[in-house]
Order: sequence, then C-alpha cells, then structure tokens
Amino acid sequence: MVRTIAVTGSASGIGKATAEILEERGDTVIRIDLTEGDITGDLGNPEEVSRVAQEIVKKSGGTLDGLVANAGVTAGNSLSLKINYFGTVQLIEELVPALAKSDNPRVSITTSAATLQGNDPELVDLLLNNDVEGAIERGDYLGTLGPQAGYANYSSSKRAISRWVRRVASTDKYAGQGIGINAVGPGQVRTGMTKELFASEEGRKQAADAMPTPYNGIADPEHIGVVHAFLQDPRNARMTGQVFFVDGGYDALRRGDDIFTSVE
Repeated sequence: MVRTIAVTGSASGIGKATAEILEERGDTVIRIDLTEGDITGDLGNPEEVSRVAQEIVKKSGGTLDGLVANAGVTAGNSLSLKINYFGTVQLIEELVPALAKSDNPRVSITTSAATLQGNDPELVDLLLNNDVEGAIERGDYLGTLGPQAGYANYSSSKRAISRWVRRVASTDKYAGQGIGINAVGPGQVRTGMTKELFASEEGRKQAADAMPTPYNGIADPEHIGVVHAFLQDPRNARMTGQVFFVDGGYDALRRGDDIFTSVE
C-alpha cells in the first residue's frame, strides 16, 4: 500500500535522507523546506505553519499517513524555540485531523541527544506551558549571555519537544485516534550544520568531548533516516511516546543503567 508522508526540513541532511529512504520503499513523500520542496515556508512563523499545514492536507487529498517533523535549527537565540518547539508542535496539531483519517497514522520527530546535555529548566517549563512570549524573552536573554548560555535555546527546545511527545502520546487525541508519535534523538551526525565543526581535528575533538560516540562513531544522515522510516511503517503498531537515541552510545554513557523510575 502506498502511503503519503510529509517530511519537513527535507532539502538536506536527515530530512533529505529520510525522504529518499521513504521514496525508495514506495511511499509518496511531500517535501517541505524553507526555500525548496513541494511546499516551502518558514516553520518559525505561526501564520506560515498554518499555510503549510493546509497545503499538506490539500496535496495529500485530505488523508495523511505520516509526518516526519524533522526541521530544526541550532541557533543560540529564540529562533531555535520558534522552529524546534512551537512550530513543530503547531504543525503536528494542525495535521491531526488529516492523520486521524489514515488507517495507520504515524508521527516521528527529530529531537537530539542534546536533550541529555545542559539546558535551562525555566525555559523548558515556559515551552511546555505554551508561554510563547515568556519563552522568547527568556531565550533571547540567554543568547545575550554568550554562546554557552545561548546553546540552552537549542538543548531546551529539544528537551521540551521530547517531553511533549511523552505527554501527548497516550492521550485520546493521539493514541485514541490511532496516531503513534515518537521521537528520534541523533548524536553526532554529518550534516550541513556540522560540516565546519567536523572539518578540523580540533572541532572533532570538541564534539567528541561534548558528546562521545563509542559505537561506530559519527553518523551519516541515512543512519537516522532509517529509524524514521521504521517509525513510519504501519507494522510498527505498538510503539508510542518513545524517544529513540541514535547516538553511538552517548545516552548509555550519560545516564548509565539506572533510568527506570519505580511506579507505586
């Protein structure tokens, strides 16, 4: 059965690799990106997000089988919040009616192993509480404190979207309508955003110190794309609310083996 799946951030990196893998297995892919694709738009702008959602529904014929919400940026200011969290959540929410019409609807989100790094708890709470004005003010303030503090915009946006997935997955809106929703958390990946970093020995050492990858080293976009493709498969019929770290072992190093919380 041919499935129609929308992929954001599809012009390069993980999004492009995912779109190609889905097409190779016979799916119809609607590609979305800032300036090139079947649909173009700024996913940091709420009005643009709504327009993009409407165009996706139109191109899909009203029924959407899957969404790979991959678009994201690593900006040290509120742009990371606008795209990585607010824009992502808005797009997913606006596509729920079209997804619910599918027999096997799936959503997968590109988060990051950066969720395990330092973040700003206040900013994460503002995001999860949908306090747009407060989050943007906090994010831009952090950006004025320098690169290290500004990085919290990225890590906090990814922490928040990962927690949001956990919150909504079992609700009537998602599980109740058969919509599986999961996230993929890459570690070090060779993309356009990391090309300069990995170009020098100093940059590679910096990345390795911040996020070690003992298992098979730095990933290529395809290594992440195949996980998205699996999550989009209708045969993946019981997983929801999960964050899959595809990070070469960084999660295991960072959190160790005691990650389970006892339930009374």
